[in-house]
Amino acid sequence: MMFETPRLETQRLVLRSMCMDDWPSYCTMMGTGRSKYMGGPFDHPAAWGMFCQDIAQWHLFGVGALMIDEKSSGRCVGQVGINSGPLFPEYELGWFVYGDTEGKGIAFEAAQILRNWAFAERGLSTLVSYIDPENDRSIALAERLGAVLDQTAQRPDPTDLVFRHKHPA
Repeated sequence: MMFETPRLETQRLVLRSMCMDDWPSYCTMMGTGRSKYMGGPFDHPAAWGMFCQDIAQWHLFGVGALMIDEKSSGRCVGQVGINSGPLFPEYELGWFVYGDTEGKGIAFEAAQILRNWAFAERGLSTLVSYIDPENDRSIALAERLGAVLDQTAQRPDPTDLVFRHKHPA
């Protein structure tokens, strides 16, 4: 079965398919300390593998990553995605924003619309976020999204916290 990558919009954001123009900023961020809560920093080949995986998941699993563009500037400010496949016990909602856009509610807004799409349009029954216990900003965001800590959930990294997003039904 083939899945189409959605294009989602809020009043101030566009969530869209990834393209090669996104690669330089993505690679740069993955090579810095900003990626430490995702297992980084990553070298160039590892970042390229992650970039390709983010795209391929749409074709393989009907979920994947979307880049976040600000409507006002047209600038790409981060990424939000749903991960699946053999590395993830459950569908996982994840996010990152580039450093200069932190603290503006962009990750919250993007994660909220993708989460809602996943439940309503993709028909997922469950969604979690795997978060490093030292990543206070992502923990706060998961809680702001209404996710609750699930101590019993499987996790790809035994040290991760698992936050379960409430299904609207």
